[in-house]
Amino acid sequence: MADGSVFKRCSCRDRDGRKIGNRCPQLRRPNGSWSPTHGRWAYQLELPTHPGKPRRQLRRSTFDTRDAATADRDHAKALLALAADDPAVAAEIADLLLTVTSGAPLPDRDTIARRVRAGLPATVTTTVGEYLESWLASRRNLRSVQPNTLLAYESHIRTHLIPHLGAIPLVKLRVEHIEAMFTAIADRSTAIEIARQSDKPWIRATVRGQRITRPASMHRIRATLRKALNDAIRRGNHRLIDFNPAAHIELPSGVRPKARVWTANAVQRWRLTGERPSPVMVWTPQQAGAFLDHAEEHDPALYPLFTLILHRGLRRGEAVGLTDTAVDLDNSLIHVTQQMATHGYTPVIKKVKSESGNRIMALASITRTVLRAHHTRRAQWKLAAGPAWPDTGLFFVQPDGQPWHPNAVTDRFENLVRDAGLPPIRLHDLRHCAATYLKAAGADLKDIQELLGHSSAAMTDVYTSVIAELDVERAKAEAAAKLLPRRRGRAA
Repeated sequence: MADGSVFKRCSCRDRDGRKIGNRCPQLRRPNGSWSPTHGRWAYQLELPTHPGKPRRQLRRSTFDTRDAATADRDHAKALLALAADDPAVAAEIADLLLTVTSGAPLPDRDTIARRVRAGLPATVTTTVGEYLESWLASRRNLRSVQPNTLLAYESHIRTHLIPHLGAIPLVKLRVEHIEAMFTAIADRSTAIEIARQSDKPWIRATVRGQRITRPASMHRIRATLRKALNDAIRRGNHRLIDFNPAAHIELPSGVRPKARVWTANAVQRWRLTGERPSPVMVWTPQQAGAFLDHAEEHDPALYPLFTLILHRGLRRGEAVGLTDTAVDLDNSLIHVTQQMATHGYTPVIKKVKSESGNRIMALASITRTVLRAHHTRRAQWKLAAGPAWPDTGLFFVQPDGQPWHPNAVTDRFENLVRDAGLPPIRLHDLRHCAATYLKAAGADLKDIQELLGHSSAAMTDVYTSVIAELDVERAKAEAAAKLLPRRRGRAA
């Protein structure tokens, strides 16, 4: 690599108005040394070229001192040295040097070095969006990443991170950018909530189908970005950034919302305004009993599954994935070992969420009676189907023997709730109901934690916070199921 030359030049012009440049006689003293008062320091450096292209030089001037010009030239030479023996990379770095405007600083050497080591073009700045896309692609190739985790990454990147941060150069991403994103997300969620509560139907229609991003979701979005940026730092010799701004973001608490009960006043207000007191709602025992009555009459195939969830607090996937061998009706026991989850829309059998989720639970006599009736009815379905009956090994199946899709169970549940005229709750809220009724029946927090399969009592406490609202503290009964009033003759 040529050393380049450092010299002085000025803005003097000849009689015809043309710049004299470094030929100005005032630039040098009589002894040939440079004048200390006339002109500015400059340098020129021979640059690598692309194959078949003419030679080119980097010329930079307006430096106040020789040392400043020399340091800038050495900076340019250090950038070119990053190419080592790769002429293509050397030509790319030369292209980059020629794009720097007069007076502007040359690119940071460490930044360009990271790009060269990572195999990225030296002349193009990677944006946050481009990096997240490549990071997501790398996640897809890792067996250790669960499919649902990958879907969450994709959703966060597509819905929030790229729209808000995608155009920002990765090396320039700052805490302020991320804070602005979360402010915009929160403002949008507030606008959706206000529109939903408007008394004008056309305003409510503008946000139909749009989802609110709550604090817990914001924490998950930040976790995705923080993980991606940590990986950009951890890439060894190929690290792309030195600082993770997502690690320095403060967000509102992601504490789970408290469960609230559908009291008479809450139901009345909901019927007038459509407003729910909390995202997590619990039926009164009377409402739960009314639901089971309606389900038994209008959806007998799923009535036993809903009864089991409401009595024993299973998760949806645990109930749908319950096996024949896990149900011991003679001894009134069930053993929860697996669940049917969904990866996107595809149902997948997998182990329960944690070791505490692998549990054995006793059945009340009412629950056992309902499940035994289902077992008998299922035998009749199998007899009618003949050889076409599939052997799934699952306890709860459709009348044709096929497994229930978890999403179909949720849809059927929501239809039953709507048709019964009951205040809305989610299918998962049946677990909240089960925990609440157990507490009201006299069970302690540890009993409920073990039944629900929680690894921590703090999670269980969320489900039991509505006891004061219900104003019930009855003695322990044979099972919490007895708290659910039923019409006579409808229990079995």
